[in-house]
Amino acid sequence: MLIAALLAALFFLPRPALALVLALLLLVAGLEWAGLCRLGRRSAWLYAATLAATFLVSEAIGVQSALFAAAALFWVAIAPLWMWRGVRAGQITWIGASGFAVLVPAALAMLALDPVEVLLILILIWIADTAAYLVGRSWGRRKLAPAISPGKTVEGAVGGLIGALAYAIIVGSSIQAVAWAPFLASAAALFMISIVGDLFESAVKRQAGVKDSGTLLPGHGGVLDRIDSTTAALPLAALLWPLVRAGA
Repeated sequence: MLIAALLAALFFLPRPALALVLALLLLVAGLEWAGLCRLGRRSAWLYAATLAATFLVSEAIGVQSALFAAAALFWVAIAPLWMWRGVRAGQITWIGASGFAVLVPAALAMLALDPVEVLLILILIWIADTAAYLVGRSWGRRKLAPAISPGKTVEGAVGGLIGALAYAIIVGSSIQAVAWAPFLASAAALFMISIVGDLFESAVKRQAGVKDSGTLLPGHGGVLDRIDSTTAALPLAALLWPLVRAGA
C-alpha cells in the first residue's frame, strides 16, 4: 500500500508536490529512527522535523550530487566498518546523525531520477531479495552476518546477485546502445549495497532491542522496515546512472 501510493505520487504529482510528500514520508521515517535512538517525544519530533527540513533545503539549494557521493561513501565504507565494529546503544549520537545519511539522500534520489528509473530500481531490489530468500531457504548454509541478521546466508546473497543480473540483462535488452559492462556492474553494485542497507537497519534495531522500527503498517512493521534496502540503493543509483548513460 505504501509503495503503491508512493509510486502514484512519483508518476502523477508535479515536482513541488512530490517533494512535500517525500518530506512527509521523511517525517514519519524520522520519528521511527528517533525511536531507535530512544529519544523522548519532543526530541523525536524535533529530530524528524529537522530531517524533513534538511531534505527540502538540500533540494532547494541543489546539493544533490554532493549528498549522493556522501551517501555512497557512507554505505560503501562507513556503515560496513561500523557494523564490523558493532553498532552499540552507547553510540546514540552517531546513530542519530546516521539517520540523515540514510534517509535524506534516498529522498533526494527519488526526485533526481525519472519515475520509470525509480520503479526499475525498486523492481531490481524486489527481484533480488526474493531470489536471495528462495536460494537461502533452499541451499543456505553459511551465515552472512550472524550477529546482525541470522537468517541471511552467503548462498542467498549469491542467488540475489544472480537474480539482479538476470533482471538487468532483461531490462538492458530493451535499451538501445546499452554499455553492458557498466550497466551490469551497476546492477550488481545496487544489489550488494542494498544488502548493506538492510543489515545496517537490522543492526540499529538490534541495539534498540526491537524487532520492527514501528507499527504504522500492521503486520509489516514501520516505514523503515519497508525501505531499508532502497535507502542505500537509490542514492548510489542516482550517482551511477549518469555515468552509465554517458558510456552508452
